[in-house]
Amino acid sequence: MSQGRERDEASATVIPSASAHYSGASLSVRWVQGFPSQNVHFVNDNTICYPSGNYVIFINLETKKKTVLQCINGIVGVMATNVPGEVVAFSDRRLKPIIYIYSFPSLTRKIKLKGDILLDYNLLCFSYCGTYLASYSSLPEFELALWNWEANVILCKKSNPGMDVSQMTFNPMNWRQMCLSSPSAVSVWTIERSNQEHHFRIRLVKLPQEDGTLSNETDMLFPTSLPKDLIYGPVLPLSAIAGLVGEEAETFRPKDDIYPLLHPTMHCWTPSSDLYVGCEEGHLLMINTETLKVTVLQKLEEFPVLDGAQLINPLTLVYQKDGILASGIDGVIYSFIIKDTKYEVKPFLEFDGPVAHLAFSPSYKMLLIQTDKGSVYIYTFGTEPVLDKLLEACDGKVQAISFITPGNKYFLTLTSSGEVSIFSIEDGTCTGRIFLRTHATTLACSPSSSSAAMGTVDGSVYFLNILDVESPQLIHQAFLSKSPVKILIYDQRGIFLLVGTEEGKIFVIDARPSKSFQIFGYTESSKDMLQISTVSHVESDVVEVLVLSPLSETGRSRLEYFTLPIMLPQVVPENFADERGRLKDNFTHRYLYEVEHALSSAVLGFSESKIYGFCSQVPYICSYTMPVKDTFVRCRSHSHHGQGIQNMKMSMDGQHILVNGKDDNTLVYLKWKRLGSNIANEIFEHCHQLMLSLAKTVETECDYLASPDYQCVPPEEETTEFQKKLSLYSSQEELAIDLNKIPWIQRKMEEAVKKEVRIFTPRRKEIKRGIKELAQIIAAMMEENEKLDTIAKLDEQEFCLDAEELERLHDECEEEVSKIRKDVEMHNLAKSYLTELIKEECWNSMAVKGRALKCFHIPYVVDNFPMKERTEEELLELSKVIQQKKTEIECLKLRKEIVEAQSAATMVKKHHEEEEEEEEEDEEKVVKSTSLPNYLLGSLSTDFGADTSLLTNQLELHSREEKINQIILLKDIIYNIKKTFNSEFDAAYKQKEIEIARVQEKNVRIAEIISDLELEEKVWQPVFEDSEKPERALVVEDDEISLQKYFAPWHKTKAELLTAFDAERLQQARLSDARHRGLMDMMGGVLEVKKEDILRMVIPQPPFMSKPDALWSEEERKQFKEYEKKVKELNEERDKYRKSLEAELKKLQNAIQENTQNFDEHLKRLFERRVKAEMVINQEELKINNIVFSLLLDEELSSREQFLNNYLQKKQDEKTKTSEAIQKAREDLDVFKENHDTLVAEDKVLDRSFKKEFSDISGHQVDVLYKLFKRRPRVPKQKTQTEVNTLVPYGERPGSGKLNKETFAQLMKSMDELDNVSNMPEGLDPSVWEHFCATRRAKVENEYKVKQKAACLLEMTTFLRKRMEDDDVVHHEIERVFHELVRLQDEKVKFQVNLTVQILLKQGQVELENFQLTLEYSDAILINKNIIEELNSVIRTQGQKKVASMMESKEVHKGIYQIEWEHKKMEMEMEDLNQKAWDIQMLFFSRDRQKYLNEPNYEGVIAIQIGIMEQTISVIDKNHKKNVENCKKLLKKLGKCSNQKDVANYNLSCNLREELVAVSERQDICNEIGSKLTCEKIARERYDNLMKQQKLTNISKQQAEQISILQAEVERLRMKTFPALVPM
Repeated sequence: MSQGRERDEASATVIPSASAHYSGASLSVRWVQGFPSQNVHFVNDNTICYPSGNYVIFINLETKKKTVLQCINGIVGVMATNVPGEVVAFSDRRLKPIIYIYSFPSLTRKIKLKGDILLDYNLLCFSYCGTYLASYSSLPEFELALWNWEANVILCKKSNPGMDVSQMTFNPMNWRQMCLSSPSAVSVWTIERSNQEHHFRIRLVKLPQEDGTLSNETDMLFPTSLPKDLIYGPVLPLSAIAGLVGEEAETFRPKDDIYPLLHPTMHCWTPSSDLYVGCEEGHLLMINTETLKVTVLQKLEEFPVLDGAQLINPLTLVYQKDGILASGIDGVIYSFIIKDTKYEVKPFLEFDGPVAHLAFSPSYKMLLIQTDKGSVYIYTFGTEPVLDKLLEACDGKVQAISFITPGNKYFLTLTSSGEVSIFSIEDGTCTGRIFLRTHATTLACSPSSSSAAMGTVDGSVYFLNILDVESPQLIHQAFLSKSPVKILIYDQRGIFLLVGTEEGKIFVIDARPSKSFQIFGYTESSKDMLQISTVSHVESDVVEVLVLSPLSETGRSRLEYFTLPIMLPQVVPENFADERGRLKDNFTHRYLYEVEHALSSAVLGFSESKIYGFCSQVPYICSYTMPVKDTFVRCRSHSHHGQGIQNMKMSMDGQHILVNGKDDNTLVYLKWKRLGSNIANEIFEHCHQLMLSLAKTVETECDYLASPDYQCVPPEEETTEFQKKLSLYSSQEELAIDLNKIPWIQRKMEEAVKKEVRIFTPRRKEIKRGIKELAQIIAAMMEENEKLDTIAKLDEQEFCLDAEELERLHDECEEEVSKIRKDVEMHNLAKSYLTELIKEECWNSMAVKGRALKCFHIPYVVDNFPMKERTEEELLELSKVIQQKKTEIECLKLRKEIVEAQSAATMVKKHHEEEEEEEEEDEEKVVKSTSLPNYLLGSLSTDFGADTSLLTNQLELHSREEKINQIILLKDIIYNIKKTFNSEFDAAYKQKEIEIARVQEKNVRIAEIISDLELEEKVWQPVFEDSEKPERALVVEDDEISLQKYFAPWHKTKAELLTAFDAERLQQARLSDARHRGLMDMMGGVLEVKKEDILRMVIPQPPFMSKPDALWSEEERKQFKEYEKKVKELNEERDKYRKSLEAELKKLQNAIQENTQNFDEHLKRLFERRVKAEMVINQEELKINNIVFSLLLDEELSSREQFLNNYLQKKQDEKTKTSEAIQKAREDLDVFKENHDTLVAEDKVLDRSFKKEFSDISGHQVDVLYKLFKRRPRVPKQKTQTEVNTLVPYGERPGSGKLNKETFAQLMKSMDELDNVSNMPEGLDPSVWEHFCATRRAKVENEYKVKQKAACLLEMTTFLRKRMEDDDVVHHEIERVFHELVRLQDEKVKFQVNLTVQILLKQGQVELENFQLTLEYSDAILINKNIIEELNSVIRTQGQKKVASMMESKEVHKGIYQIEWEHKKMEMEMEDLNQKAWDIQMLFFSRDRQKYLNEPNYEGVIAIQIGIMEQTISVIDKNHKKNVENCKKLLKKLGKCSNQKDVANYNLSCNLREELVAVSERQDICNEIGSKLTCEKIARERYDNLMKQQKLTNISKQQAEQISILQAEVERLRMKTFPALVPM
């Protein structure tokens, strides 16, 4: 919609015409202030340009004058310049953009280029000659186009999807070469031309790896070094293994073979057409554009980089002689001096931030330096280099602008980082700047004083003194609230400053510095307020305020209107604001209105209470008291592509307008070009009246700001006063607060709180006292509650008086419990789901569950084969294969019968019966032959009853279908083997269950016997383990749960009651059973005595046995004998019964042992069976794997073949295209050659027919004219300054077609000089001379055309040759593909014939090691193993004999070596003894050692010597002390003498001073009469000169003598070194 309003035709225009006319008024752009976000370019040697918003800004480097070119259709996109042609090209940023080309300095549009690009151009670049323009666009086309912009023609274009280019340059030495680089690739593009046709040819550069090493990439399409596998078939490329058959196979590489490469950042061209490329990793590359050879340049010596890195990461490169200049992220420009493949780094310049762009001027006398923030510097080379700052960018994005009263000289700008700058309206130059280092939001200038206010994000308002525009100062800071400041506005008379925050509060502040910016209070409004407008009439006593805020729910707008009296500073604060600083509504007279439109701006009118609003839905200004909608003036200064206009300010007199863009960071200054007289008069009268009313106030406030005694009240003084107030009411429990960080609104709130505390202190104390009494009562009640019974005791929560708090705690607990319960339920649900998944996958889906079976006594474990049920699809497929195999066998039988029947028809009928018998035998053989022997079958599956009759012989598996059928049958065999073993396993498992049951039955009797015999033996009870019964893992027993189960209280009570009731009922039942009680009392609970009770039976002793034997009677003695007899009989019975029990126990244990051992033996055999079954299954699986591998390899071969066919088709299509291109180029060349030959023939005809045309004149004149006919004028070459040639590294570059035209025009101009009558020979007729000049001019023009045609013919010939080379390359590639296809088909045939056969071999028959295994079996045969065994036995016998003889010889050699070793050992011992004897003889003994050995009392002698030495030391100490005392006395004497000498010296110095005075007086006298001493001075000088001359003469003589001596010595040495030639 917005683009529809943009005018397509008037795309760009110069400043004077940048105006739009509506209603008799118009605006014009006076200047534009912006900073470059793109690269800055040179237009000529003295002018640079850069885009900013909707404008292209030109700056003259000498005069610093700016010129602006405006793009009407929107924001300027990309830009490029051409220095020789002095043209500028830029694109607009919109859908279907257009490229505009303007000439400089006239700034007239030359042409408009319209392409097929949909979104935007990313790069533009001119060739050096200026004729060609290259454009590049990324999404969605990724298209590079070459324009002949003079003819408005696209010469050629090419799309390269996915290639995002960051830099594009032409080769300055050859416009037919281009380089496009991106962060991941570098490509060289060559432009090939044939007459009027142009073609792009792209070549990608292979970049090194990140460490700088060059990777040797192998050919993935046709690898030549693939290993050959003689066992598993051919080895194919990875693309074939991956199954790729399309274009992705050409570039496919495995992940392990992909290494990170260097990331290019910038590049530049050299005069030799090479490329220097800087990389992100810090490497510098040199690329030969002809061979694309990449060389990593090496550093000559280590250079310390500022950030500590080893290499420099260049952001930009620029070429200079013998090297380049590069800038890194460290802000330093380095000079790279390159020699061959090495370079040396030197620091060139250093800046504060990173340098984003470098560019040399066309003469290479200046270097343009652009930083990443937008600042621009010019470095001028010379004897004294100069660095000049051309543009200084702002520190951040411009947030707000405002005029300094009255608005006709200066204005302010504010950036997001808190930088406030003062600019001149006249030329836009910066006069002053202050950095506040805070996040700023808005700015406003006071109309009544030279001050300004700035709002910040942290809620503060900074007040600046701008009386001195060159040095603004911070004079005050007000911390209003913690909410960011959104709006700042002064009323027209500068009385109030209104501050709107994001939380919806509007603060009212005194705008006068003399009142220290007093804060009156605040009023509340909507949080999303858009605008605050004020009206302050000169004759009015109130300030009207209007606040605009949107109502997003209804799509309407709300207007809040209130007034502020100008006498507000004189009113007591309590009258207009409450204690918390809020303005009273009855004081401000607040009104609310709603508007049906969604307004984006609204202001109050100065008359008749009007409100003017702007609705974003329609481009009109609406007046809400009269239905008039009008557009006064319109001027496009910014584009919607840059998010439109952010700020617009108008000066007080209405003559100056400043407009700031939102995203393009461009500041535009507009001024009225034409304005109606009535409106101008009204504006002037209003401004004049307002300025008169403000004159006195402005003067007073400026004097106050300029006074030397002015000191603004810092925030600390305000806070100290507030702190004093707070200290009066603060308690000891409260902490001290840093008042400097407390906002004004919070301080007001705290003041109000403190005041309320002070007022309600008595009531507060009374409440506290009542609470304490209540707490004591509740504490007493709780103590009394603790003494009560459990039933009568209350819970602690019952004593909580706050029912709401109790309910809240209860709700929180319930919520927490429900949350925990929900988390536990979800956790349990997740666990249950996972359990069901595992159970379904590993248990329920198994037709045969996996379980183990263990032996009773030996550590053998046998596992069964877990098996899943076969699906219906598998069974159906198996049945099909079996039916197919049976059908094939039947077909084979019938074929054989038919053949035999035909052969039997010729035989005698009597042999008919014999033939039938033979046929039956053959049929049986055929059936038997289908079951192959094990060594050819490759497995022992027949041992498990597997039917192998349907299997195909391994030597006959050729087709894919046969292999798939073989796999299905082998899987069925594996299934049957597992099934057979599982049936045996199940039988053994049931047998173990029976054995365990038998053991349990016998253990019952064994336990009774052990209890009867009272043995301490334990009964062995076999049980099934968890591995034998895996279903136990799915059931959780109660004893496995470690945690106690939770029971509700009523459950516990019920269980206790039931237990007590059951016990009572059982007791009553026992008491009522009289029979049971009688049996227990009389017979011990049994009716008859069992045999088992004998061991427990006891015969009671007679009662008289307690008496002594002597007192027994005869009767008692008889009773004792009977008692002994009964005891003896009982003991005999006990022994007999015990032995019988022991025998039975042993018998039972032996039976259990025998049965379990028999089961263990059976299970051992089953284990061996399991091992064999697993071996057979592995054999079958190995066969399956081999077949699957062959199928996979077959698929890989098919994929490779399909890819080669597709690749061949692609190359054949390319071959067709190249053939057509060759044919077309040849036809064009032939046609052009005919034209060229015609032109050459015409030129020769002109030369030959010259004398015929002038045959009517004399021969002499003809000869003279022919010489003049051959004469050609000299075309003067363009003069180039030597200095420029020495500075410009590229030297003379090839010219363009335009330059050739200029040369031809200059040639024709020179021909005019030759055609002058003064050059006419004497005596020649003027008419003949005119005819001669016309003929010669035609000849020159024809020669020029021949030269042009010859050059074009050479280009076309070169183009044809390159197309033929391309055709040869494609033809060679096609032959290569054909050769690869033939080779692949041969390998495929070999693979289908050479099969992998699995043969069974016994262990020990393979005699070779793995690394010696032969892989080639072309000449191998299968032979009987008996031959090998016999041969091995013979070899073994002979080998044993040889080993025996070798052992004998070894023993003999061992004895010889031992004797030699002993002899050598004895010789070495003899040498050691001789050496020891010699050492003893030569041993040195000092006198001390001799004395130690000879003296018997050596220690006593040493003690005497020590005593003598101590006495000597004491004597020496005494003498030393005496000498020290003597020295001290001498020092005292010397000190006295020195004092005396000092006094004498002082006296002498005084005398010397007097003598010096006398001498100076005499010297003054001599100076006055110095003329008398002039002769003496001259004589003395002459004498000194003579002495010096004599001295120098002596020195020269000495040096001459020394030189002669040295010469003689040199001659002597020279003669000494010469060879002596003796005459023969």
